[in-house]
Amino acid sequence: MKKKSYVRPLLYTILIIYALVTIYPFLWAVSASFKTFKEITGGGISLIPQNPTLQNYIDLFSGTANYTRWFLNSLYIAVTSTVLNIILNSMAGYALAQITFRGSKAILGLFVATMTIPAQVLLIPNYLIIKALGMMGSYSALIVPGAVNVSYIFLMRQYFLNFSKQVEEAAKIDGLSRYGCFFRIAIPLSIPVLATQATFIFLGFWNDFTKAMLYIKDVKKFTLPVGIQSTQSRSAGFTMWNEILTSSVVSMIPIIIIYILLNRFFMQGIRLDAEK
Repeated sequence: MKKKSYVRPLLYTILIIYALVTIYPFLWAVSASFKTFKEITGGGISLIPQNPTLQNYIDLFSGTANYTRWFLNSLYIAVTSTVLNIILNSMAGYALAQITFRGSKAILGLFVATMTIPAQVLLIPNYLIIKALGMMGSYSALIVPGAVNVSYIFLMRQYFLNFSKQVEEAAKIDGLSRYGCFFRIAIPLSIPVLATQATFIFLGFWNDFTKAMLYIKDVKKFTLPVGIQSTQSRSAGFTMWNEILTSSVVSMIPIIIIYILLNRFFMQGIRLDAEK
């Protein structure tokens, strides 16, 4: 019994130390956004600024760089892609789970097989296809290829397998079409899974750097990650760390807001995913 009484406090101590080590760089970045360039580059790892200032944030949105435009570009791409994914992934998952048709198992097997292909392998084929379709330089090059996600189609299919067909039959008797049953019954019941899907999809598109760098060359159309990278060495050959850290902190805001708004549903969705 004495041995067990020491295990829990020791485990908690280790976890707390690990959490502090993990979260410290994030806290330092937030703190550094209120420091001057001289204080940041002067060394030191203090979380408390010597002379706190909002000048970094003022310069960020009033300077020559297009941070406001880049922020809105990223927001447009992430929101549009998230909405499309939620609708299309859910419809595909519902069809594979609730509609019996010839070849449905083959399609499901093909979907699962594509999940084993690393995304890096598809970069060149996707680039050539997008170039051939004339979508280079437009947001459609980022939105259209990512409008569906096989992993989330499979997730929705697994969830809708437990959707009672008796409920659907009762809805049809009441005059609802299959689309009506899907949008008015199935979707409201799957809010936790949709919240999980929306959170991860938004995060993926918001932080996407590689594809945005490949397809978008116009500075005004840059996403925020590409825009931040493009400003790193533009001033006299050295990195403006105060500007980089401030813009990085700003880029976290939508993610934090999304998580706060969907947290209750998100945690339910995580539990449901684990059960699947």
